[in-house]
Amino acid sequence: MSDLSNFGFVMPHWFYWGWLAIMPLIMMAWDRWSSGRGVQAVDKNAEANEKLQQIEAEMSKKIESDYENWFTRVVDWISEKSGVFISFWTVNAVVFYFFEVVMRYIFNMPTIWVHEASFLLFGMQYLLAGAFAFLHGAHVRVDVVYNLLPVRGRVGMDIFTSMFFFIFSVALIITSWTFFENSYSMDERTVETWGIQYWPVKAMMLLGAVLITLAGLSKLIKDIALFVRLGREQHA
Repeated sequence: MSDLSNFGFVMPHWFYWGWLAIMPLIMMAWDRWSSGRGVQAVDKNAEANEKLQQIEAEMSKKIESDYENWFTRVVDWISEKSGVFISFWTVNAVVFYFFEVVMRYIFNMPTIWVHEASFLLFGMQYLLAGAFAFLHGAHVRVDVVYNLLPVRGRVGMDIFTSMFFFIFSVALIITSWTFFENSYSMDERTVETWGIQYWPVKAMMLLGAVLITLAGLSKLIKDIALFVRLGREQHA
């Protein structure tokens, strides 16, 4: 890597990767702690609304439990928490660019690493958010015909089209593994002056592919169980 002594403050590579690993955990713990304190301060109306929401959530969970199992619950939990985890990375991008603006326009000392750090951050965030988006049905769907079908028909359509999803996700896993293996073996780094390692990004691509594949498998299991249940209800 080039000599960076004349570029002012440059974030060390180890700190960048380490901070991305622990920062969301800190934010999640702080959010949980602050939410706990907030519950103690709410008035009776807010407490009643919260209890009502809890009852509705429990009823919804009870209904879903008929076609869920331990595997789908574990996978859905991982998909949910992974999405929350990486969502806090956005805070870093805001801080990074604020630092760049201050250094560039106030001190006339533009950085060499902020843009690249944010670029890699958003790339990894996009790769890892697939499972969370899949869990909440946030992916783009061509639903011109889909919306015209009855409920069981929609579930059947999801089951049928899942084979195309798994072709894509398995291909993504294989490709991502090849990218990661090659990048790690050659200690691939970015071509910019910062020269940070590229293989962790390729590793996140592989992890994201695995997570979205598991999320798809969880949905397929629940769809099959729901499809069978709806069929039984129609013939009951």
